[in-house]
Amino acid sequence: MANAPKEVRERIENLRTAIDKYRHLYHVEDKEEIDASALDTLKSELVQLEAQYPELVTQESPSQRVAGEPLPEFKKVTHTVAQWSFNDVFNEEEIRAFDERIQKNVTAEFGAGAVAHYSVELKIDGLKIVCTYEKGLLKTAATRGNGRVGEDVTMNVRTIDAMPLKLREPLDVVAEGEVWMGKKDLQLLNKKREKNNEPPFANPRNAAAGSIRQLDPRIAKERALDVFMYDLARSSEGVPATQMEELEHLRTLGFKVNKHAEYADTIDAVIAFWKKWHDKKDKQDYLIDGVVVKVNEKEYQDVLGYTGKAPRFAVAIKFPAERVTTVVEDITLQIGRTGILTPVAHLREVNVGGVMVSRATLHNEDQIERLDVRVGDTVVIQRAGDVIPEVVQVVHELRPKNIKKYSFPKKVAECGGDGLVERVPGQAAWRCVNKNSLAQMRRRFHHFVGKGALDIDGLGARTVDLLLDEGLVTSYADIFTLTEGDLLGLEGFAELSAKNTIAAIASRKSVPLDRLLIGLSIPQVGEETARDIAAHFGTLQKIRKATIDQLQAIDGVGGVVASSLIAWFSDPSQAKQLDELLEHVSVVSVKKTTGVLSGKTLVLTGTLHTLSREEAAERIRASGGSVASSVSKNTDYVVAGEKAGSKLEKAQELGVRVLSEKEFIALF
Repeated sequence: MANAPKEVRERIENLRTAIDKYRHLYHVEDKEEIDASALDTLKSELVQLEAQYPELVTQESPSQRVAGEPLPEFKKVTHTVAQWSFNDVFNEEEIRAFDERIQKNVTAEFGAGAVAHYSVELKIDGLKIVCTYEKGLLKTAATRGNGRVGEDVTMNVRTIDAMPLKLREPLDVVAEGEVWMGKKDLQLLNKKREKNNEPPFANPRNAAAGSIRQLDPRIAKERALDVFMYDLARSSEGVPATQMEELEHLRTLGFKVNKHAEYADTIDAVIAFWKKWHDKKDKQDYLIDGVVVKVNEKEYQDVLGYTGKAPRFAVAIKFPAERVTTVVEDITLQIGRTGILTPVAHLREVNVGGVMVSRATLHNEDQIERLDVRVGDTVVIQRAGDVIPEVVQVVHELRPKNIKKYSFPKKVAECGGDGLVERVPGQAAWRCVNKNSLAQMRRRFHHFVGKGALDIDGLGARTVDLLLDEGLVTSYADIFTLTEGDLLGLEGFAELSAKNTIAAIASRKSVPLDRLLIGLSIPQVGEETARDIAAHFGTLQKIRKATIDQLQAIDGVGGVVASSLIAWFSDPSQAKQLDELLEHVSVVSVKKTTGVLSGKTLVLTGTLHTLSREEAAERIRASGGSVASSVSKNTDYVVAGEKAGSKLEKAQELGVRVLSEKEFIALF
């Protein structure tokens, strides 16, 4: 015991205390005060420390007890069958809501005795491929791409032993599936890459995608890739009557199909399957990121159809967000494009759901205060899908002695000038007093050229940073004075890429008013607000002259937003930069659309079945109306879908007319 450092001995004792506490709560008192996967990481840390210092192992230690878009390099393939992505649900309530919608629509279409049943399949985390066979022979294999056009990866898919090059029947077929790599094979591959001084793949999904999207099929052949096929999108002899029969037919044709698919006659059976595989998923060699539920009957599928981006007859049920524990090594402040300071926890690197994470957001000062996060704390972090990891809990039992409470600094050097910071009145956010620091400038430029604003192809964050560092750009207007010669001196630019970038910049010299407002990084003005303001005033000149009362007259623009707009346009430095920009770009005025909803303000609430929320909003705007996020006395209609909540109650309280989905569609 004398060989182990004091801090290690204390850490081990604290780990044992915490694990025993949470185990007792879970197994004895049926309470879960820490996520099971986070508790597992505490146990893992204890085992590792005891392995490193075996003299510290004791019989009473918990470790000694059994616990209760298409890449341009590839030839393009236009899909003959549109490719969709699934909508996601995350909990039992949402699963049952999906079932209620399905049964309601099936009953309405087929009569009171009609009942939909389900197939449940594992959602393999790999790379989707679409394979086309002609007279039983593999003709093309393509990635999903953007749903309409994918990448031709036929030669790489042909190297996968499990993929049949010739079907057992000479049929014309379009089949869909998932290419994947096993966890064990990934470990072997990464060891090989490390020996060759190549960066390791973060997870099997990335490895599979990286292997298939290679121009040299020999690379794909060297990788241990596998495949599961799950959908017969088209067949010259017709598609079977049910999804379960379809899976069996795929096997008959010679495809490899995952064996863990089941028929579910009720939604309770679906939920049971989902819960079972949440516990079993990590035991498989392939990554599983959820369960796919489809209406089993094909005739019901055909009637239920699709929304703009997903089938209505199917849904992906995601497993609960994975949580792990790690240690906060530092807390820093990230400066946003409007000067807002976001606290970020720098973490001891940890694997969350197959991805290595070393940063997590702490959101704002109030969140730090609520959690009482301190540098040195052991914390639970959560990563759901592709969202930024966040700190959700502090394991107080593991807090080292004498660590200080975190407090926001009075100055932040990156803010520039004297570095002073201030709390935004009425908000939990802090911001730089100086509005023109280099960090803010970089983010503003990234945003200005980004997809949400002017969307200038070829001007990514790295290129923008180079332009700023070299002094080639100091204002938005400078972007439009660049020449090919300016870019040729920059790292990574050749003659063709420079020419293409300048052409992309030239194509954005005419910009819609709402896009310009978004790109200017006016505090409080997001995409929806910019669109509403542009539609209301029509021209930039009118917006620049607008009074605070005129701005507040727009539904959804309150005093905070109106004051921010007035302040921004009144700032001489902002006005100068805007005037310089207008010497190089023309602003396309937004004309008010006329139609059945001209001058009307609508609020959408609840779940719509025939339209997505985005489709409904676009219909409203196309008919001259505007979409608001909250109900007020200025609201003309509230469109209430299934499970409408407080907005419906507010509408009834104010006497605002409520439309059902059917009544809403009838307006058009």
